Amino acid sequence: MKQEALKAAQAAFDIEAAEIARAKEVMDWNAFAEAVEVLAKAPRIGTAGCGHSGICCTHFAHSLCCIERPARFISPAEAVHGAMGFIQKGDVMVLASRGGKTAELIPILNIAKEKGATVISITEKMDSPLAVGADIVLPMRVDLETDKYNTQSTSSFVALSSVFDALQTALIEETGYVNEKFALVHPGGAVGERLNKGKK
Repeated sequence: MKQEALKAAQAAFDIEAAEIARAKEVMDWNAFAEAVEVLAKAPRIGTAGCGHSGICCTHFAHSLCCIERPARFISPAEAVHGAMGFIQKGDVMVLASRGGKTAELIPILNIAKEKGATVISITEKMDSPLAVGADIVLPMRVDLETDKYNTQSTSSFVALSSVFDALQTALIEETGYVNEKFALVHPGGAVGERLNKGKK
């Protein structure tokens, strides 16, 4: 392994740690509180994003299901071919786009609004279409990716993921979710074995 490669790898930890801290600094906590309140009450929650943002949104939808908030990731490709039928009036649609103008997400925004769903957008650009069209906007900002070209979605991925993790953590408190419920829906793996130890 080249010495330069080792130094770059070690620096990546520091860069991402700093960007996660920045995600906390730039957060609009009033908007965050509003997002938690609507997510806690929503009958269903959809999430959508493209590329790495989409992967983050998939993880967030799964995390929501783990605390019994019915959610699914809606593929932008499938959204305009009927998948938005999942979203109904009173539901919440979460859209993630760093630039806030991802073309594939605009139709999802429009459909969700027309159906009477609450739209939460997470973006850096507060004047972008996804921010302007949303009911709630959670700001994020990433100054530095981990690669030397500052182009790979690395720090931006973990920063977005940290926002989603913060939302899930808050929802556990907001909804009074208890671990006994998680034990029921997560009987598999080491976590399930630990949670259900001693049960018949």
